[in-house]
Amino acid sequence: MTGAKRKKKSMLWSKMHTPHCEDIKQWCRRRLPILEWAPQYNLKENLLPDTVSGIMLAVQQVTQGLAFAILSSVHPVFGLYGSLFPAIIYAIFGMGRHVATGTFALTSLISANAVERLVPQSSQNLTVQTNTSVLGLSDFEMQRISVAAAVSFLGGVIQVAMFVLQLGSATFLLTEPVISAMTTGAATHVVTSQVKYLLGMKVPYISGPLGFFYIYVYVFENIKSVRLEALLLSLLSIVVLVLVKELNEQFKRKIKVVLPVDLVLIIAASFACYCTNMENAYGLEVVGHIPKGIPPPRAPPMNILSAVITEAFGVALVGYVASLALAQGSAKKFKYSVDDNQEFLAHGLSNVIPSFFFCIPSAAAMGRTAGLYSTGAKTQVACLISCIFILVVIYAIAPLLYWLPMCVLASIIVVGLKGMLIQFRDLKKYWNVDKIDWGIWVSTYVFTICFAANVGLLFGVVCTIAIVIGRFPRAKTLSITNMKEMEFKVKTEMDGETLQQIKIISINNPLVFLNAKKFYTDLMNIIQKENASNQPFDDISKCEQNTLLSSLSNGNCNEEASQPCPNEKSSLILDCSGLTFFDYSGISMLVEVYMDCKDVDVLLAHCTASLIKAMKYYGNLDSEKPVFFESVSAAISNIHSNKNLSKLSDHSEV
Repeated sequence: MTGAKRKKKSMLWSKMHTPHCEDIKQWCRRRLPILEWAPQYNLKENLLPDTVSGIMLAVQQVTQGLAFAILSSVHPVFGLYGSLFPAIIYAIFGMGRHVATGTFALTSLISANAVERLVPQSSQNLTVQTNTSVLGLSDFEMQRISVAAAVSFLGGVIQVAMFVLQLGSATFLLTEPVISAMTTGAATHVVTSQVKYLLGMKVPYISGPLGFFYIYVYVFENIKSVRLEALLLSLLSIVVLVLVKELNEQFKRKIKVVLPVDLVLIIAASFACYCTNMENAYGLEVVGHIPKGIPPPRAPPMNILSAVITEAFGVALVGYVASLALAQGSAKKFKYSVDDNQEFLAHGLSNVIPSFFFCIPSAAAMGRTAGLYSTGAKTQVACLISCIFILVVIYAIAPLLYWLPMCVLASIIVVGLKGMLIQFRDLKKYWNVDKIDWGIWVSTYVFTICFAANVGLLFGVVCTIAIVIGRFPRAKTLSITNMKEMEFKVKTEMDGETLQQIKIISINNPLVFLNAKKFYTDLMNIIQKENASNQPFDDISKCEQNTLLSSLSNGNCNEEASQPCPNEKSSLILDCSGLTFFDYSGISMLVEVYMDCKDVDVLLAHCTASLIKAMKYYGNLDSEKPVFFESVSAAISNIHSNKNLSKLSDHSEV
């Protein structure tokens, strides 16, 4: 009897605690995405491309780390640390499989404001310079990195707090035009900060409102102090970088290994500078001494956190917005999902933990992420492999970078910002799709270059919300109140077989950034629900559902679901008579619906001329078959005529 009771108790205990253990496992997988993809990693297929991508990424991380550390007004060696630790943390906690986290130009510019304000260059001459026990660096350099680390720490804490408050759901307020304008304006700031190195000039640190223009005023007033050697070397480096990168892009399908032109240029320029003694002979500025090794961790100074709170908020918001845009683009391109809140946690920890290792603020960079795309990276293993090579540089190769000319390093940075700078071409797209979005882009860009990236971002968000509130009071997505009436009219004209394969959905309100994502979700839910109710047989219902929603599987479909449906194609008609106005986000979502439903004929009825023009300009719509119709009945007639033609062709073949 006692044994039976014990057995019963043990069974009850296991029932009570097994779900709890499963919840813990699911929570760990959700908060540690590496536990999700690492066990499924295919060494045979993925290791080689990840290794090649990791080597190429390491070259970018080293060059950008050195340059962005100088941009952040700290010693170059701290940029190497900032390229190492954040990449490791993000690989564990981040969900973007093709996102390269590390030093970032925008966050470096923001943290430089705090560094120059609290530890100005003038204070170096007022204090007695003594070498500290940390890598033999001066007290002045350690004070500066302490401020940058404090900005990184507090910025990361703010991001983690936003994760706790689940503010990732508010990212729909960050529209594509605002993000594009902010990053383009920030890239313009970075190019401006590199002008002094490209020209070989001594330019004092200038910041604050309209500081962008004051820098160029100073340059033109002192144009005679430009060093011709630095200018020529900069122009030569930019030409070589642009030409080789364009050739790599054009012939990347024919050649298996892309030429690492950044690495070749660094080696060639450093060797030439060493052999000709350009530093002393021509007064060319070089990177200088870079100590080897990584110092023991040290907590950032907590007593200055209140003094850097403005910069910390800028780092938290700007870094997260730029990184999230890259993560979402990566997820869309390679068919997987990204949790906005989890990205807050990943980037927050990527700033908090590395701040104890003398790291400047970090975020994902467009140039490095694009590099992962072009070199065929598969997972975050590429970033982890790059960290191995960065460690080799820190412990062995770093002192050899002494002779690297600053003008060459600046050239690499400017060319690396090409992806952000060519976003100017988006202006034509916004003008043709929605002129209001074009105005928001221009005004956000102007505010960014006149003030700062965080100010431009805030202005863009507020301006977008104010315009939408002025255009309509509330955002509603879909309505199917007229669905039964439409189906009844169709049923009187056509046979039931055709009716079962047509879905008619009315869009009865404006489609803008506030409701664009919900529109997509609601649309797919309606399709799924209608399929379940209209098809009495489970196997047919599942087949049609898999056909309609195959694009939502994020690449995780099984073989059975990916097989084509034996029935003929289904059709989806969107009645746009109630779509009074739209913006760029709304048009992009409509085009995404059209492109994603590859196994479904998507037709649009009652479209205005502006809607047709915007959709044709935005997306590459199939020109062989009609997409836009004057009415729902015209769209249904087109479907019916196509069905009869297909039947006729089948009979003729027989």
